[in-house]
Amino acid sequence: MRFTFIFLLLSCIQFVVAQHQNHYKLSNFYSDDAQLAKTVDSIYAKLTEKQRIAQMIISCGGELGKSNAIITQLVKDEIIGGVVFLKGVKKEHKAAIANLNTITKTEKNIPLLFSMDAEPSLLTGRIQGMPDVGQTIDIKNFTQSDSIVSIINTELKDIGVHHNYAPVLDVSSENEAIKSRSYGRDKDSVIRLANRFIKCSQADGIIATAKHFPGHGLVQGDTHKQSVYIDGPLQEVNNYYPVIEQGVLSIMVAHITVKNNETFSTNGLPASCSRRIVTDLLKDGMCFEGLVISDALNIMKAVTILENAPLLASKAGCDLILMPQDERATLQTIQRELQKDEAYKKQIEQSVKKILRLKVCAGII
Repeated sequence: MRFTFIFLLLSCIQFVVAQHQNHYKLSNFYSDDAQLAKTVDSIYAKLTEKQRIAQMIISCGGELGKSNAIITQLVKDEIIGGVVFLKGVKKEHKAAIANLNTITKTEKNIPLLFSMDAEPSLLTGRIQGMPDVGQTIDIKNFTQSDSIVSIINTELKDIGVHHNYAPVLDVSSENEAIKSRSYGRDKDSVIRLANRFIKCSQADGIIATAKHFPGHGLVQGDTHKQSVYIDGPLQEVNNYYPVIEQGVLSIMVAHITVKNNETFSTNGLPASCSRRIVTDLLKDGMCFEGLVISDALNIMKAVTILENAPLLASKAGCDLILMPQDERATLQTIQRELQKDEAYKKQIEQSVKKILRLKVCAGII
């Protein structure tokens, strides 16, 4: 009798503990889960306005990013919600992430979302010293793709990265900025292989990102160096319907200007800063309910020529503001704008709740 009582007591304790552990996965993000929504609302309600805005801002670390000292201070001051790691060696990336995780735990802040451009073609530059998995352009079948994705996921999880800014959905290997980063010139093959990359990444707990919306493959020029234009119809935008239907969790919007298009002209702005593209087309028109992330806002000439590009990207509908030149100024500018624009305030609430929901589903919170 006594043994039975002890067994039942232990079972009850284990049940209570299990109930308090995060049992969500990335596959739950799009689910109609009342408890998940309640959890997110509860977290959101406890945050100040400043803490909420900070969730949207992604800074950059690594050899080409900001120093560890600067990033550390941004985290302590709750200015950012995540960090993307650029060029560096695995040991240093891993140490930096461990340090930042310790800080957020000590300060009892919302844990950070860590990201990387871990495309096959860019991987050895992002994690120097690791085996070369080859170029995206050379991936021709699912077996080959699965093997490469498995290697990438293993490396990212070992370092502590949750979010991969891959795969590229751009068609053609001829664009100056894309080159071997594309799966090739055949649209159907690009979609099929990109979808496979996304599926395998997210099944393994790594958030995938389709890019560069609405399409960078069939344009001339490089947005890192200059303004680049889609002249006329959006020839690559339909590539995104299949990956949205299959559950991709994030989409990156490029700094590409659209002209001579009556419906989706961006009026001289890059797509990342155009509400016509981000909200009207991607979110409302294509029913994308995941996270929209801007392309990098700190060095790419197509956007650094704009005044207040981070605010423009946010007001366009981007949920994550990637690599603004000045994170503190970005947060303050958004905060000031919230006091003047009630509709924008509601939009920010939706963005932040999506970010928190993703962090819960990824096991970060």
